Parts: sequence; C-alpha cells; structure tokens
Amino acid sequence: MIREQNLELLNDYVKNPGLQRHMFAVEAGMRAYAVRWNQDVEKWATVGLLHDFDYERWPDPPDHPLQGSEILRSKGYPEDVIYAIKSHADYLTDCPRVSQMDKALYACDELCGFLVACALMRPGRLEGMTAKSVRKKLKTTTFAAAVNRDDIVRGAADLGVDLDEHITFLIAALQPIAGILELIPEAGASAD
Repeated sequence: MIREQNLELLNDYVKNPGLQRHMFAVEAGMRAYAVRWNQDVEKWATVGLLHDFDYERWPDPPDHPLQGSEILRSKGYPEDVIYAIKSHADYLTDCPRVSQMDKALYACDELCGFLVACALMRPGRLEGMTAKSVRKKLKTTTFAAAVNRDDIVRGAADLGVDLDEHITFLIAALQPIAGILELIPEAGASAD
C-alpha cells in the first residue's frame, strides 16, 4: 500500500478536483489520528485517501462503496482497509464500524468536508479557525446544507472524542496541506 499506488488509483477514477481535495483532507485526518494513537499510518492514510475513489463513477448506494471494494480486493488491498471503507456507508448494515480505524474514517469524513466549507468563507482560511466558530456554523442548517450534522456528532461520539477536541484536531491536521486544499489565506488576512 504505497502512496504512489493509491494516487494512481485516485487519478484513474476521480477527475473532480473538489472530490480529490476532499479525499486528501480525509487522508490528512486519518494520518493524524494514526500518529496520535500509534497505529499503522500508511494503512490509515490509505483508508482516508481511497474512501470515495469510486463515488464519481458509482455515486448511488450501494454501488458506492461496493464497486470500489471489489476493485480494491482485485488489486490486493487488505481486507481491513476494504472493510473500513465499506463501513463509512451507513446504509451497509452488514458493515458496522468496529475497529478504531473504521470509526476514525466515519468521524473524519463529514467533518473534513464541513471544515473545508467553513475555511472557504474565511479570509484566513484554516488559520485561526476555532471549534467555537465551527460549532456556530454547524447550527446554521442552510450553510453547507449537504453535510449531515448528525453524522459529525455521532462520528466524534463513536470515536470517543469530545466534538470540540475533534474539530480542533482536524483543523490542525488540515493546515499542513492547506495549499493542496486550496485554502491559502487571502493576502493581508488576519488570523482572526
């Protein structure tokens, strides 16, 4: 599971730059949690990077993520990686989130998308973003309306982390890849 192989797969299946950025964001969150909990960093990063690689071609349940899981299996990816990716889909009732890796993917997925949406609204982007400001945006249901707020809350709870701590942790995880995420602060922006 080398990153080059993962990137090749991503580039073969995902053409939408926004979806690619989302996958990079979730990869960064998974990588950070793996480091925090002394887990297999490359395995966790693979799960984050490839969790939606089949979504562009097969967006409808249950094709996503089942089509992708078959592709990953045919390429020799480990079963725990495939299972974790399948478990991020609530509609696959035969794949409950069991491992810490499964739970981390679910917890990172929606929140990373929401954090990027929040950052795009701020001149400083990720710089100076706080859990308090993100929580305020979570209450505004018309903002990033496609993001499931219940999934964000449930994800943190299932992972066993406080939601504010989870938000703060993921903001920090995304900051090193701000350029990849196109979240460089605007010129002259304060860290507010």
